[in-house]
Amino acid sequence: MTITDTIESEPMLMNKTANEFEEIVGGITAPQGFRASGVYCGIRKIKKDIALIVSDVPANVAAVFTQNKVVAAPVVVDKELLKRGSGTCSAIVVNSGNANACTGEQGMKDAWAMVSATAAALQLPEEEVLISSTGVIGQYLPMENVVSGIAQLPALLSTEGSNDAAVAIMTTDTYVKEVAVEFEIGGKPLRIGGIAKGSGMIAPNMATMLAFLTTDAYMAQPLLQKTFGILVDRTFNRISVDGDTSTNDMASLLANGMSGAPAIKEGTQEYVRFANALEFVLVKLAKMIVRDGEGATKLVEVIVNGAKTEAEAVRAAQSVANSNLVKTAIHGEDANWGRIICAVGYSGIDFVPENVQLSLNGLPILEKNYGIVIDEVKVKEAFANENITITINLNQGSESATFWTCDLSKEYVHINASYRS
Repeated sequence: MTITDTIESEPMLMNKTANEFEEIVGGITAPQGFRASGVYCGIRKIKKDIALIVSDVPANVAAVFTQNKVVAAPVVVDKELLKRGSGTCSAIVVNSGNANACTGEQGMKDAWAMVSATAAALQLPEEEVLISSTGVIGQYLPMENVVSGIAQLPALLSTEGSNDAAVAIMTTDTYVKEVAVEFEIGGKPLRIGGIAKGSGMIAPNMATMLAFLTTDAYMAQPLLQKTFGILVDRTFNRISVDGDTSTNDMASLLANGMSGAPAIKEGTQEYVRFANALEFVLVKLAKMIVRDGEGATKLVEVIVNGAKTEAEAVRAAQSVANSNLVKTAIHGEDANWGRIICAVGYSGIDFVPENVQLSLNGLPILEKNYGIVIDEVKVKEAFANENITITINLNQGSESATFWTCDLSKEYVHINASYRS
């Protein structure tokens, strides 16, 4: 059985109840053997701006990166480090306030200097270190400050350091994004934790959104990479705030095996359980990012049912989620359903428009053969909610997909018109 067969044979968490897994405190340091820290080093004007995540033993690593043609120096360096290494990682250092993107040869030197400084501070081989940056594009890192910050981080490492790290990676985020769960496999407790940042330039296409996850489960690196890649595609790659894919997008997962539980193997119920727990965490973080979209006031879930293929369902949902006209209508609480079906129409999929049904928060809007059944008063009330669900039934197959987005407000323009100042 392939990894895809294993995952797709079991409905994933986006289709299950929210209490499927028990959330616990601790974020990225909740799993055994992980510590984190975050400090202010002078990249930003005020807040913490550099973070460190460490595994007490080398952890198997999975990572996915932006597919933007313009790639930041840290992404280039990380890919080279992963190529050189043995599939394990012991430390990740992350700075905010400066993306180190479009910085040429100097930017590459600075990225490697971050690796070297971190490896030296922790007495690790360079191949055991990954780096990440987020912030303004086209500016050089203040390396004296960065190196000073890296030197401070090891002494501050703590099993309670998740929040400090989560704060240090934020840019325009308005709140910290961290989550952790505990679940059992074979009577052994396992944990998965994570932190993320992102509220603008959000339309990940991974194979300025960053996410870092940890687990004390053990899984062989090739299977970990495959599993993580598939689940990122079903979560982080299905969110959109503004349709922009950053130069620095990165998501990684460290699995150190320190729970003592047996290795999780493909094709087993233990594997399905772990995959479901990991998706639960990824969905939670993805929704936090969208809810914190720059200037956003509403979290919008776009569900497409009845598609011929999952790929077509994804394309249709993404088209609606990326539509500025749909997003502005939602912000204005205007039930302009024509913009929704229009966005499906230009998504590029083949469907019969007369067969489409639309609903908003469970309220029917459009039936087959363009049967308009909208109750303007009830729909207006539904639009006043912070959580909006748009359901689109194409009525031509059995496949479905979900995308998450947010409304588009005047505040988004204000934030991005003054981002560098």
